[in-house]
Formats: sequence, structure tokens, C-alpha cells
Amino acid sequence: MPAASGLIHPAACGLLLTLLALGSSGCAPPQPGASLIVASKSRIDSLDPVQASRSGQMQVLSALGDPLYAIGADGTIEPRLASGPPLLSGDGLRARIPLRQGVQFHDGTAFDAAAMVFSLNRFMAIGTLGYQFSDRVKAVRASGPYELELELKAPFSPLSRLLSAIFLTPVSPTAYRSHADKPLNNRFVGTGPYRLSFFSGQQQRLNPFAGYWGPAPANGGIDLVTLSNSTALLGALRSGEVDVLLASGLEIDHQQALHRDAAAGRLREGSGPPLSIGFFSLLTDQPPLNNPGLRQALARSLDRATLSERVSLGMRPPLRQLIPPSLAGSDPEAWPAYDPAAARALYRQAGYCNGKVLSLPLTFRSDIPSDRLLALTWQAQVRRDLGDCLDLQVSGMESTTAYDQLGKGALTLFFYDWIGDYPDPENFLAPLLGCEKAEANRCAKGNSALSGSFWSAPGLDAELQRSSRIDGPERERLLRAIQRRTASAVPYLPVWLMAEQAWGGRRITPPQFDGSGRLRLDRLRRLPAAAATLAVSTGGPEARR
Repeated sequence: MPAASGLIHPAACGLLLTLLALGSSGCAPPQPGASLIVASKSRIDSLDPVQASRSGQMQVLSALGDPLYAIGADGTIEPRLASGPPLLSGDGLRARIPLRQGVQFHDGTAFDAAAMVFSLNRFMAIGTLGYQFSDRVKAVRASGPYELELELKAPFSPLSRLLSAIFLTPVSPTAYRSHADKPLNNRFVGTGPYRLSFFSGQQQRLNPFAGYWGPAPANGGIDLVTLSNSTALLGALRSGEVDVLLASGLEIDHQQALHRDAAAGRLREGSGPPLSIGFFSLLTDQPPLNNPGLRQALARSLDRATLSERVSLGMRPPLRQLIPPSLAGSDPEAWPAYDPAAARALYRQAGYCNGKVLSLPLTFRSDIPSDRLLALTWQAQVRRDLGDCLDLQVSGMESTTAYDQLGKGALTLFFYDWIGDYPDPENFLAPLLGCEKAEANRCAKGNSALSGSFWSAPGLDAELQRSSRIDGPERERLLRAIQRRTASAVPYLPVWLMAEQAWGGRRITPPQFDGSGRLRLDRLRRLPAAAATLAVSTGGPEARR
């Protein structure tokens, strides 16, 4: 919807009425310290950390709670509720973590080691992602009033990064006493810079917490709202009905339109670190993709540059590895590049191209608009370049159903994406390659099976575990070796890299992200009218481009 039209999408009008009904002053001129409206497509069904598994939930929790450590925008590890780094025993099996004093929960309960133990034990017992912690930690205890002790199952070099995961944020033992063994979905009582004052699936209101131990938020509060579709989100930002818009749920052409608006100085834009990967999972334990040569041929049939340009309009750069390039252990050329001549030779070796065409079912998530375009574009590219060898039969399936079918071995070739719960290579490789029970090159039980490839290799799981026990250059070399070994077998086919983005109006400070890819809601601020006008008129590199 053009900004000059003056029209407001019906969904945005409904949003405004909702906010007015909840007490927002929609007609008063906004003040620099007033609350802000941040919109996305993410519906929030629970704010209990034990239920957190989606990026939208993590985004809200990052404003309401504190982790023990945080990842800064430059990738450095910063103590938050911890007052210093973990102190490891000589064998690496015990970690003592000093805790910050003088911190209180939103209900006035004091934060201490006992509160942290309560929260971590609760998460291990009933957390959706509880395995992320319990697979590595044997027991937690308070070794002092403000000292936490973790007994590890094995040395774990990225421990501080694991403890930066926002689902490990502590909750008040007082508020959750009767919910120690069950979720409390519609409330949250933590230690963060905001406290929750209203909750529904479509809206959460966050007010600054007066008793916060750290710097106060730069705004008077945040209303997080959910709109149902990309057109409504775009229209709400352009009409001024919302102050900031998260890219999640926006169609690619709408994202590009907002990027152009930002480049012209009409909006403010911010990007987080690229920590999400899009890839195909290949079913390796059933015909026809149990043939390694065919998987290698498929890898050389993928024109990533064309897919990136035509599907994402160049906003999602091509990717040939499973680890985001910003993380240690990255290997940008691990997977084979597009090479139709080499692909044709491999198809011929397998008996195709000479009057016989390999037919492969390709499944995409029908509720993700860009997935359909990706699948159809690859189908067209293959028909153009290798049509006498390969035929991709494209069909869609709703995400929830597809994920359920993936671990049952029902999807031959399936596209989806993955973002690590904390920024470390281990959290990208282990969820895709880990295997509890391997039979030669087949994973019968474990993450590799759940992720749809069912692939393993002798000694691979031991290498993954070793990569989490060492650090520095030795670890980086091992991570690259694991990627190269995986690439030679092609159980997955990485396609592109994604980063979270946000856009704000001209009177909003540029959106900033932390090193875990979450928008810093506490740093958003409304500018006085004169300052906003000056910023736009003087411009900057983006505005002058």
C-alpha cells in the first residue's frame, strides 16, 4: 500500500481499536518517552520459558527476563545475572557461577542461587527444550547464597553460550510455586527490564520495571501486537499505526519495499546477525536417495545464486555450509557448488539421462510463502538445465504436519529452516547430525532421524561430542572436518542464510539487535519531531544511497 494513499488496512484499524480499548491514548501527540507499538506475525500462546520453542516467544522473553550471560552485538559474552565467567574444575565437570546481588523479580522476590536452582530444575523437568540443558548438565545446586554450581555430564566448551539461551531465564519461585511441575502460560514473573501487564495471543503489553537492576528502558513501554498477514503488517507501518515492524512473517517483496524505503530515508532499518539457515533435508535411508551418487548429483543441481536472486530478491545470500559464516568453525565452501555438467555425469552413472528421468517428490511448507516460490523456481531451473535427467515433483504441506512426518521418514526431499537457540556451531550441527543409535550409515534414533535425513557415519557422533569438549583452533579444525565429511554424503543441502530485520518510522531510533538475533526493545526510543526531521534531511549512507 503506497504511503501517500492515506488508506489504513482494516486489520490495522482493528489493532488501533484494540489498543484504545486497553487504554492507549491514540489521539494524543506521542511523546519521546511514550510507549511504542511493535508488530509481527508471531502469535504468542505461552510466556512460560518451559514452553518456549519459537522465535516470537524468545523475543518477548528477552525483554521480560535476563539470562545468566548475553551475547553482545559484536559476539562477545557479557555477564548479566552472572557476575563473572564460569569457574571450571580441573576436569571440566563442575562449573561454579557467581551471581549478581541486589536483583529482584517483578513480584519483589529476591533473586539468588536458590531461585536459579528452582528455575533450572523446573526447566529440566518440564521444558519443551529441556534436553538442551539436561543433555549436558547432570545436576544443579546452590554452592552459596549467590553462587550456582553445575555438575556437567562431560566437559562442554560453549557453556557460557548455552547459558545465554533466554529459555533459561529464571522465574520467581514465589509466583511459580504452584506451577513447579506444570506451565504457567499467561503470566511471566522474571527479572528483566520490563514487566508483563497484559497478555493475549495477539497482544502483550510490557511496562518498564521500576526495580530493574540495570539501565532503564529508553521508552515508556512496549505493546507487542500480532497481525495476520504481510499486507496488514506493511500497511500498519506505512500508515503509522505501528512504530516498529519485525520482518518475521513478511513476504519477500514487502521486505524489499521496506528496505528501499529505508535507503531513501523514509524509514529506519536494523538487521541482526545472520543466524538462520534454510536447507533441504534428504531422506538417505530409502530409495532413491540412499544412493550417495544421486545425492551428490542433486547437490550439483542446485543453482543457489538464481534461487537467492529470484526468490529472496538477493536478501538471503547463498549458503554452502550448515554453520552460519559468523561463527567459529565456518567453512564457506564445504558443500559442492552448482555444476550441471558434473551433475549430469553423476546422474548418468546412476542410470539416468538416457531416456530415463529420476522423479523426486519435493515438499515445501505451504504456510510459508517464500517456500512455494523456492520450490517452483528450483523445479523450473532443473527442467531448464537437467530436464532429461531429473524431475522435481513439487507439493506443499502445512508446517506442523510436515514436521511430524519428517521424523517418520515420509518426506524424500523437504525444505525448512533452522535457527540455533544460542549462537554456537554446536547448536547447528548437533540438532541435525547427532545420533544416539547408529547402524553403519543409518541413524536409527537421534536428532538426525528427527531432522529427516536418517544419516550417520562411523565415529561421527563421537566427533560431534569431542567438538563440544575442546576450544580454540583445534575445535575450529574439527568443526570444518565434520562439515566436509557431511558434505561428501549430502544428507542436507544448505540453500541460503537469513537474518532477522526490523523497520521503524522516521521518529524512531534505528532498531538494534543483540548477538543472539533478537531486537533490543529496551533501546527503541521515539525522537522529538525536530530531531527526526534533522536526521532524515541530513541522511546517512543509507539515505544517500
